[in-house]
Amino acid sequence: MKILSLVGARPQIIKEAMLNKEFQEAGITEILVHSGQHYDYNMSDVFFSVLNIRQPDYNLNVGSGTHAEMTGKIMIEFEKVVIKEKPDMILVYGDTNTTLAGALVGSKLKIPVAHVEAGIRQKPKDMPEEINRVLTDHVSSLLFCPSELAVKNLKKEGIEEGVHFVGDVMYDLFLKMKPQFKYEKLEELRLKEDEYIVCTIHRDFNTDVREKLETILQQLAKIGKEKKIVFPIHPRTKKKIKEYGLEGYTKDLIITEPLDYLNMMGVIEKSGMVITDSGGLQKEAYWCGRRALVVMEDTGWRELIENGWNKLAKQEEIYEKAEEILREGNKKYPRNVYGNGDSSKKILDIFKNIA
Repeated sequence: MKILSLVGARPQIIKEAMLNKEFQEAGITEILVHSGQHYDYNMSDVFFSVLNIRQPDYNLNVGSGTHAEMTGKIMIEFEKVVIKEKPDMILVYGDTNTTLAGALVGSKLKIPVAHVEAGIRQKPKDMPEEINRVLTDHVSSLLFCPSELAVKNLKKEGIEEGVHFVGDVMYDLFLKMKPQFKYEKLEELRLKEDEYIVCTIHRDFNTDVREKLETILQQLAKIGKEKKIVFPIHPRTKKKIKEYGLEGYTKDLIITEPLDYLNMMGVIEKSGMVITDSGGLQKEAYWCGRRALVVMEDTGWRELIENGWNKLAKQEEIYEKAEEILREGNKKYPRNVYGNGDSSKKILDIFKNIA
């Protein structure tokens, strides 16, 4: 069997690397194509050294542009590779323009498309990622879902054939990296286990409107008077705080530079809770056994909201909702929401069965 994997962003590169190990052991040929949408092969990244991430076989070098320009350029260049390589299956990941472009090329050339992280749904329905997810799912032959809710989402849209609940490949990664988590930051920042909150805010809808960012910082400052908040600050957020002159709200927060994955997971694992607008961090907090307050109107990871582990909050609700989580304390941990950490093996088994 010959699989053509198309990636275009860091999380996709990491997911592909997890699956590539399984493919190699099973003797499946995998050709790796990078669209160049976000070309960030940083070989000093911890994932690259641990996972031995390889350079792509092809780089389409599409660069940036409008959604139409990027999607169109990727389709034009990727089609050439597909025609040359003649794969049995095209494998795409997530919800980027790269994902959609690969799925469209495959479906037009009548080559089966497999979608890793299928079935995720989120409002508003007109956001680019949501459009990419929905369209990709509707032209895919194999849909690898990270949760049972994702399977249900597809069923509501009439998609039942080729759907598999395999779990989240990122959970496989989390378990692989867990023995290497670092805890030095706790001592450096004088943090005691369970007695501090970790916060990350970086989404444009939270940072790029002065009133919204000010409200968030006001709410965090209020919490910061009662409980330590560690705030690894994203460059965009740092820039906007300075631009809007909001530095005064951060004096009671423990501001740090962004933390690498191993240090970040160590800090989260020992925290009392997490406040974030990061999609990945919502799940990572859950895997660390920590609840998260999600500063978004909706999330693609609704299962963690529906089972009561995480909570959604508008900007002005952060203090109130954070207090609720802290007051509720230890809830019963909902196990295996995203599988058992063997999703890469499950995906491989499905490929082997159809080979």
